[in-house]
Amino acid sequence: MRVEKEWGLCFVGFGNVGQGLARLLVKKEQELASRWGFSCRTLAVVGKTKGALVRPEGIGLADLLLRVGRGEPLGSDSVSPVEAALLPGVDMVIDVTPTNLKDGEPGLSLTRAALEAGRHVVTSDKGPVSLAFPELKKLAEARGCSYRFEGSVMSGTPSLNLALESLAGCDVLEAKGIVNGTTNYILTRMEDGLEYGEALREAMERGYAEADPSGDVDGWDAAVKAQILAGVVLGSSHPLSSVDRRGIAGITKKDVEDALARGYRIKLVAKASRAGGTVRASVAPEEVPLSHPLAGVSGATNALTFTTDTLGDVTIIGPGAGREETGQALLSDMLAIAAGMRNTKRNLIKQSVFH
Repeated sequence: MRVEKEWGLCFVGFGNVGQGLARLLVKKEQELASRWGFSCRTLAVVGKTKGALVRPEGIGLADLLLRVGRGEPLGSDSVSPVEAALLPGVDMVIDVTPTNLKDGEPGLSLTRAALEAGRHVVTSDKGPVSLAFPELKKLAEARGCSYRFEGSVMSGTPSLNLALESLAGCDVLEAKGIVNGTTNYILTRMEDGLEYGEALREAMERGYAEADPSGDVDGWDAAVKAQILAGVVLGSSHPLSSVDRRGIAGITKKDVEDALARGYRIKLVAKASRAGGTVRASVAPEEVPLSHPLAGVSGATNALTFTTDTLGDVTIIGPGAGREETGQALLSDMLAIAAGMRNTKRNLIKQSVFH
């Protein structure tokens, strides 16, 4: 496929996810150009604590990854995230700042400024989606740009894009699934015979759980994903506080064993459903029949089932975390934006010819 445009990128954040995307862009450079007609040049990279680097001629990502891997700073340029996003030549802003569910910062201010200036925004940051999705969607539409956040729900495993694009024409009645790998790992290990505390410690040792695991085990991470599914897929905006939330801290090994004996597995299930014109979102431990696809999902893997009017249940299973896995979500959003802009350009050319 012919490359029609070189896209200017600005990374805000260059931790695990940002580096994961950078690795994919380096590794797949030739394939992206030949197969997808996509070429890009990174103009700026701004970190939280490791400085910033601005190069109008383009930043060599392979070299930058090597330097960051050695513990060196990104650079010594003095530029804020918003200033970097608004630099001449920047087409896409890659927001991989940490999720903040209290006020959405710094990602929310960055996203507002970038969209206001007509820059496309691609992100894995759940905070702005949770707190301001309707506003940001309207702003992107008004400025003729895109705001995409596939990586906010199941990392690189397509969930939002599956529902909105691949299932276009279907009426999605419910989205229900395992969207937190940490809790699913804990429940799996409890099924193997560990007590809750033992399984939690193992999850922390393996890096699945943070030093403070409350965001996972108390259901907050899954709750914000249920909120996003309700707003984006089912079209009903809910504040996070409205999501019925219960975590897994009260689940015992005996609960897990008893459920298995009756033909069920306990899973922490996030759900967004529509009934009687009302959309509800919830997160809670649920006994899932062994015959259901979600029951067979073990370890840190994620899965989501969409219940539709025309196809019945459609389930997708895949990784819900990881550097390159989340980087893949960002990359797929970038390619979708590029394809959309190509189609828009061609349609405008056709209209000018026939009119």
